[in-house]
Amino acid sequence: MTAVDLLEHSRLEIQNRLDGLKSQADRNRLGQFATPTDLATEILEYAKDFLPANSKIRFLDPAFGTGSFYSALLRIFQSQRIESATGFEIDPQYANEAIRLWNESLLRLNINDFTKATPPEIDEDEPNLIICNPPYVRHHHLSSQEKVRLQALTRMITGIKLNGLSGYYCYFLLLSHAWMTENGLAGWLIPSEFMDVNYGREVKEYLLKKVKLIRIHRFDPNDVQFDDALVSSAVVWFEKTSPGEAHEIEFTYGGTLRNPKVCKKVTVEELRRANKWTRIVLDDETKPDKNKVKLSDLFHIKRGIATGSNEFFILDAKKIEELKIPGEFLIPILPSPRFLSVDRIQADNIGNPVLEQRLFLLSCDLPEREVREKYPTLWHYLESGKEKEINNRYLCMHRSPWYSQEKRSASPFICTYMGRHLDKSKPFRFILNHSKAIVANSYLVLYPKDYLRDAIEKDDTMLERIWVELNNVNIDSMMGNGRVYGGGLHKIEPKELANVSVEGILEAIPELEALHKKHQEGAMNLQLQLDCFSF
Repeated sequence: MTAVDLLEHSRLEIQNRLDGLKSQADRNRLGQFATPTDLATEILEYAKDFLPANSKIRFLDPAFGTGSFYSALLRIFQSQRIESATGFEIDPQYANEAIRLWNESLLRLNINDFTKATPPEIDEDEPNLIICNPPYVRHHHLSSQEKVRLQALTRMITGIKLNGLSGYYCYFLLLSHAWMTENGLAGWLIPSEFMDVNYGREVKEYLLKKVKLIRIHRFDPNDVQFDDALVSSAVVWFEKTSPGEAHEIEFTYGGTLRNPKVCKKVTVEELRRANKWTRIVLDDETKPDKNKVKLSDLFHIKRGIATGSNEFFILDAKKIEELKIPGEFLIPILPSPRFLSVDRIQADNIGNPVLEQRLFLLSCDLPEREVREKYPTLWHYLESGKEKEINNRYLCMHRSPWYSQEKRSASPFICTYMGRHLDKSKPFRFILNHSKAIVANSYLVLYPKDYLRDAIEKDDTMLERIWVELNNVNIDSMMGNGRVYGGGLHKIEPKELANVSVEGILEAIPELEALHKKHQEGAMNLQLQLDCFSF
């Protein structure tokens, strides 16, 4: 075993000990997920293959940790090739241990926040190799003031203002632009979600306009790279140089970085047209069929209601009886998907769902003075909510009164929006709801459009047949329109579900296809009339 191998062994022991001192919640909040040794080694091996032979290396890791990438650098590159090595680590516990571990090397480790550090002033000090696994901190762990600071800084450096929902890693990526030397190489190990979500648009804009994107390797979501982080990962490679229009980017998927299962070359123009980059190697999403019939042609799709505090506003029958909450302020609501074992919800004679777990949503529009005078038991319960500062939570603060809820009607069609794709189960379930129960935001609600609702009312069989065919919708189409996280956890948002093709439903229910065509023709005729009138 070489001296560098011994240091890596020591580094792993330090890493495990320090990780054990923090709770999982703290590490999630701080985004501290160390890069496994094998993955760090493979990333530096790829960098070596790409860099000119015998070129001098000026290395930078903006989120150093204990030094998994630096350790790999020392193992992969000959020492005489490494001209300098710089790191930043904001956590003193990790940084001080790393300084002691690497004290005999040329590493210059700064115990500092990289986002507040000043880039080199002369070209010779700028790194030509940046390798980083930035903190995976979600936007809600960043204060408003911090977001404003980071947005202003990234905009000043790149001309791009990041979305307020961007994770911390997005800021790291764009801020590094000021550090890189021209023609420098960067490899970023980041969550693959940026390729699909709305906040990722600005990151993709940076990769297509400000640098020369070389390759994106997306790991199979079932092959989680971090045992302690539920995130699907990608390695993004680019050079700091102007991209050419004819330039092709390599997209790879599955397997390992050096031996992927799938490989595809894509032009810059194709990427600009593509909405979801994760689908690049799995289907030809860059050539969408604009004529296909989608779920949005049949339904208005919305997320279920957001209460602001489910534990306070959603009550079971026993709790309601104890608190003596008046029935006129209670709306039946379904339990969360994990507690809903059936896919068909029957109703009793007043419309409440026939389920073992009977839940109700508390909602009242009356002012507090009237509640206190007429409904003292309800008022006492609302006061207990104030003691817990429920009324000061974001959603509650923006409602008047704070204990009122968004007005939503029940729908016969409900879809779970998150789940895993296992051998005997699909990640998404369509539920047929015969009751008056609404749902919370762990579901998506499909409200039939007027012409479809009329058809359901006229044909007793239509409701059941549509539900059956919804569950027959191609699962690959649903998963392709959604997004996926580590461990094969799939998620689909309202706009993504709305884009799912329903050609199979129309083929299975011919009269529905005829109704849809009639509706489309009517809509086109109405538009022509409006156009003529405006002319």
